[in-house]
Amino acid sequence: MSNSESVRTRVVVLISGSGSNLQALIDARDHAQLASADLVAVISNRPLAAGLQRAERAEIKTEVLDHTLFPDRKTFDRQLMQLIDQHQPDLVVLAGYMRILSDEFVRHYTGRMLNIHPSLLPKYKGLHTHRRALEAGDTEHGCSIHFVSETLDGGPVIIQAKVNIEAGDSEATLAERVQQKEHIIYPLVVSWYAQGRLYQQDDHAVFDKQILHQPLQLDSLT
Repeated sequence: MSNSESVRTRVVVLISGSGSNLQALIDARDHAQLASADLVAVISNRPLAAGLQRAERAEIKTEVLDHTLFPDRKTFDRQLMQLIDQHQPDLVVLAGYMRILSDEFVRHYTGRMLNIHPSLLPKYKGLHTHRRALEAGDTEHGCSIHFVSETLDGGPVIIQAKVNIEAGDSEATLAERVQQKEHIIYPLVVSWYAQGRLYQQDDHAVFDKQILHQPLQLDSLT
């Protein structure tokens, strides 16, 4: 393997739906913002996921593994691992992948799997995060990117991006503003990982050789 090949990070993206964060990664690639990474495959557990068309237009290999055809989660996840590993990924990116992962799957990719979650973790793990933030009367909301652990929406948080909750916000308006932030920070984090600036050490994220005891904040980055 030549040196130029050895420094490139092979990324497999898992999706279940429209793939807007996948599109953000594709756009970053097309604007040379993922210079050290290759998006080698997009895999969906839903055959009709619109994100597959985004990948095809971007000339990225697509795969479908329909979870409804498997008797249980572990059997599906084992088959999914085999499919992912055929692409020899350095990094697995969950981009709107709406499946709870088995512990075996998570352990297999520990330290090389990222997820984005629409809340300021550890607040509002799970679903309906925008509704819960509004119902709680929060003044701010946002999104987090973290390494995946065996705890749902757990694992070391790398970065967060915040938005103010405005008077009259609905779930839809709040979700739209949060998603705009997601599209900024996901390509950023993938590029950091590909450049070797970001990795997981035990239960911590390490960025530029410093353990992150608190998540980075998008607003504070220069």
